[in-house]
Amino acid sequence: MIRKTPAFLVGALALAGQALLAQEATPPPAQPTPVRTAEPAPQPTPPPPAAAPSQTSNYFNPSMAVIGNFIGVAGHNPVENRPSMEVHESEISLQAIVDPYARADFFISLSNDGIELEEGFITFTQLPAGLLAKVGKFKAQFGKINTLHAHVLPWADVPLPMENLLGSEDGWNDAGLSLAKLIPLPGDTFSEVTGQVFRGKTEGIFDAPSRGDLSYLGQYRAYRDFGDDHNVELGATWGRGSNGTTEDAHTTLENIHLVYRWKPLQGKPYRSFILRSELYRSQREQPGGKQTARGFFVSGDYQLAKRWFTGARYEFSDRPTAADMRDRGWAATLTFWPSEFSQLRGEFRQRKYAQGITANEGLFQLQFAIGAHGAHPF
Repeated sequence: MIRKTPAFLVGALALAGQALLAQEATPPPAQPTPVRTAEPAPQPTPPPPAAAPSQTSNYFNPSMAVIGNFIGVAGHNPVENRPSMEVHESEISLQAIVDPYARADFFISLSNDGIELEEGFITFTQLPAGLLAKVGKFKAQFGKINTLHAHVLPWADVPLPMENLLGSEDGWNDAGLSLAKLIPLPGDTFSEVTGQVFRGKTEGIFDAPSRGDLSYLGQYRAYRDFGDDHNVELGATWGRGSNGTTEDAHTTLENIHLVYRWKPLQGKPYRSFILRSELYRSQREQPGGKQTARGFFVSGDYQLAKRWFTGARYEFSDRPTAADMRDRGWAATLTFWPSEFSQLRGEFRQRKYAQGITANEGLFQLQFAIGAHGAHPF
């Protein structure tokens, strides 16, 4: 017997099936669309901070400088016929510590005559017995002015004795070896003994005919402070070498120099005075007999204000090859320093030459420096 499903049950099942189908066919409620906000622009990545410069970063780089020296000349001088305007002996310097025991200094001169090594030497500062040695090409320790470069001179030119008795305005400058030693004396006095040996070839003074004909120099100088404001330096120098006129002809040079300085430490910071004086003698052996020539100059330079200086110089000199001919002259200067890197100078000079010529000239000098330039000897 087949049982029949009740009609109400069939209807309930049909309604449940339709509801289930409707639920599956109905899509899920839509989710709200998120609102997109503007994103910030990407920022560039900052570079890493620069490392602080090391104290050793310049150990292997020498201090370099260039010094320009412009000179203009007005007036008439047939004996020294200088150009009306020129960049006169500009200087390139390279200076550095070599190691804990030595330092090196090179000075290259550029002029209308070409490029020349003015000085190039190494100085050994830590030798036994307190010795100071110098090897290379350098200015001889003859007097005081001969050791100075053109840009530290208190004039736009050099005194007559240097031009006549030391051959030229460059003076005694040669390749050689130098030994010096400081000798303390009582009463806050210091002295120095210097001995130098050179190749023996300096234009206008020495011309060694052979390799063994060297030139020699010896100097003794003393320095003393008098109080806080005054000091004096006094020195004597002797030199000798072959002059090349004959195989055994020599020239002997002698010099006495005196330098007095006044520089008050208190009360007058922009006042100072320097007195310089040198006496020369040249004894030259040559065919026809020995010539003994003398020369002398004295100068004073006074600081008027922070940037203003004035000075005067008197000079005379015999001719080394004809000692009966004597040149005389005087000069006056006015100097302005815009800064420690530049200098303006005007100079008026008069020279009376042995042949009866009087020359009046005005010199204008402009100096400027770039780079680090080491101090010159005091």
